[in-house]
Parts: sequence; C-alpha cells; structure tokens
Amino acid sequence: MPSLKALRTRINSVKSTQKITSAMKMVAASKLRRAQQQAEAARPYAERMDRMMRTLAASVADSPTAPVLLAGTGKDQVHLLIAVTADRGLAGAFNASIGRATRALARRLEAQGKTVKILAVGRKGRDFLRRELSSRIIGDITYAGKRRIDFGDANDISQRTINMLAAGDFDVATIVYNRFQSVISQVVTEQQLIPAPPPPEGESSDQGGAMFDFEPDEETILARLLPQALAIQVYRALLESSAGEHGARMTAMDSASRNAGDMIKRLTLNYNRARQANITRELIEIISGAEAV
Repeated sequence: MPSLKALRTRINSVKSTQKITSAMKMVAASKLRRAQQQAEAARPYAERMDRMMRTLAASVADSPTAPVLLAGTGKDQVHLLIAVTADRGLAGAFNASIGRATRALARRLEAQGKTVKILAVGRKGRDFLRRELSSRIIGDITYAGKRRIDFGDANDISQRTINMLAAGDFDVATIVYNRFQSVISQVVTEQQLIPAPPPPEGESSDQGGAMFDFEPDEETILARLLPQALAIQVYRALLESSAGEHGARMTAMDSASRNAGDMIKRLTLNYNRARQANITRELIEIISGAEAV
C-alpha cells in the first residue's frame, strides 16, 4: 500500500488537475455560445447558395463552355481533400474522427485508382494524417493564436483552391469537417465543392422553368458569384467545425472533471484507511509494550 505522503501528493495532484479541467470547461462553454450562434446564422444562406449551385450545375452539365468551378475539369482522376480540424487538442474524439474519415476516404479513392492530395486545415488534423498519408499532404493551414474565424480566412482557402484548380492540380475537391449538431454530437460531413454536385433525386429546381435576363451578362455574374459561393461553403465548414470543437472540448472537460472527482474520493478513502491502519498498529505496539513491562 502506498505511504500516506504518496497518497496526499496524489490527491493534491488530482485536485490541481480538476481545477484546470473545470476552468477549461467554463472557457469552452463561453466560447461555444458565440460560435454556435455564428454557425447557426450562416446555415440558411450557405444552404440556399448550395442549392442554387447544384441547380446551376445541373443546367450547364452538357455545356462545353460551363465555368470550371461549376462543372469541373471533366475528369475524375485527381482528388483534393480539405480536412478541417482544430489547432488544439483536449476535445475528445473531435479531431481523430476527421482524421479517420479523411484517411478512409483517401484509401477508398486510391483503391479505385485515383490520385489523392490533402490540404490540412488545423494542426491536429495535419499531425494525424502525417502518420500514414504524409506523402499526400500538399499543404497545411493553421489558425493557432487567432481569436475567431472570419470570412477572410475562408476566402484565403477558397482562393488557394481556385489557384490550384487553374493550375490543373486536381479535378475534384471535397471538404471534410465536423458539422455541429449539439454540445455532445458532431457529425462528420463530406461535402463536394468542385464540381458542384447535381441536386438530389426528387428535389425540384429553384428556377422552376422560368427564364431570366442577366445584367450585366451571365459570364460576368458567374465570374463573381462562383468564387464567392465556394468561399461561403468553406466559411460554413470553418464555423461548424469551430462550434463543434468548443462543444466537444466542453463535454470532454466536464467528463474529465467528474472522473477527477471520483478519483479524489477513492484516493481519500484509501488515505483514511491507511491512516487508520497506522493508528491501530501504533496502539497495538504501545499496548503490547506496556503488557511486556
């Protein structure tokens, strides 16, 4: 059995850890409120934009002059995977789930004879994917030290993606991120960005067969609209991931605090038993010595 001093040291150590996890839980809870509001506010616009892009993609599917951002390169050989994770850990399985999903998707594509390239957004995803897919990682982006994500960050990622597409570096781009569902639930989501996927079967077109006049011309509008639509989808993924990160960290720290409390109770019980055993032994020694005299 450990000594009383060792038990006291262990109890104090666990209490210090519990204070840290409780503080981290409170910080994550305060950040979650703002991140959740941002993610929920961005959803309607991003979903509407996604439906519009799907409708446009379906309408120009057979057009040889369709913008490459909308219709793609016409090939399906090189896939770019954008994995969105956090820069910090202590968030349960939040980061590992994206790493595993990206790894599984990459292996599935390579089994079909495709070439995979990975752009890692977040240090944890980069570190996870480096273990087995280091040769596929073409770049990484980190926001460590940045207080909050803004649209400029998403625009930088989308512009980098557009430049790679223009250079012929890939044919299909897919973003993998955690969609915030609740404090205790984040859903791993794979969303194809380029080319825009067609509308789901049974979904009606937003245009409804109507004819439109464009001012200025259609090409000018699409040249401005398509990059912005891509940036919006990336921004939504970043916001959803940020809210999911804080929710996962708050849940993980709450669980860690409760586990620390249970451990303190067990260690305290062991300490009291050891202390009582020492007292009993000393009493026995005193009584035995008195009787011997």
